[in-house]
Amino acid sequence: MRNRKLTPYVLVLPAWTWLALFFVVPIGGMLSLSLTTGNVITGFQQTFEVGNYADAIGTYWEQILRSLFYGGCATLVCIAVGYPMAYWIAFRGGAYKSTYLLLLLLPFFVSFVLRTISWRFFLSDNGVVLGPLKDLGLLPDGFAVLNTAPAVILGLAYNFLPFMVLPIYAVLERMDPHLVEAAHDLYSNRLRAFAHVILPVSLPGVFAGVLMTFIPTSADYVNASVLGGTHNTMIGNVIRTQYLVNNNYPIAASITFVLMGLLLVGIFSYARALGTERVMEVHTS
Repeated sequence: MRNRKLTPYVLVLPAWTWLALFFVVPIGGMLSLSLTTGNVITGFQQTFEVGNYADAIGTYWEQILRSLFYGGCATLVCIAVGYPMAYWIAFRGGAYKSTYLLLLLLPFFVSFVLRTISWRFFLSDNGVVLGPLKDLGLLPDGFAVLNTAPAVILGLAYNFLPFMVLPIYAVLERMDPHLVEAAHDLYSNRLRAFAHVILPVSLPGVFAGVLMTFIPTSADYVNASVLGGTHNTMIGNVIRTQYLVNNNYPIAASITFVLMGLLLVGIFSYARALGTERVMEVHTS
């Protein structure tokens, strides 16, 4: 009898050990580092310098806000593109659903950096898109997309689109087809049936997709480096520079925790506004 009671704890022990070693311990070390002073030559001393956080916010508030804005825009683009894609695969994919999902995930077989660099060639001033349009006179010769905010947002949306599609698809694919038929009978047209039945049922997938998209896009630095240029620096670029170039570990750790705190506030606010408990009740009912 005692062994039966201990079995769940034994089974979950490896996962908790993994989280403790590779999440809790590093987070604790980074938190301690963010409160230190000094440099790599003389060493860092634990002085509980909370002023590091004020310095981080005061110096890099623009990059922080830009990162949240870019992440939010990329998430909205992923919803606009990913929801119809997930809907079509779930309800119109038929026997080829697995094939369509494989095509969606196929870019993941290529390095993240290489995928981003490919967009640089795709969006270049005389590339495969802008070049022909300029030759036809549809765009002025000085028109450019690279090194702009839209280029960064498009790159983020492209790289993280599957993280939006898959949760939404997983929810829609489990929907009872008779529920959709009943919705069409009750609400007469497809738009009202979608708004009153399909969309509320799919909200858990949208919620999960937003979390899986907004968090990594807000902290990303590769797209800003490759597609954005010097005037579109995100907070991830700042953290990377502070860690690897300036060796200013306390400030880098402070910026990391500021970003983490803002993301948590945003996530909880989003969950409260969406009403996740109500959403889950709708999903499970």
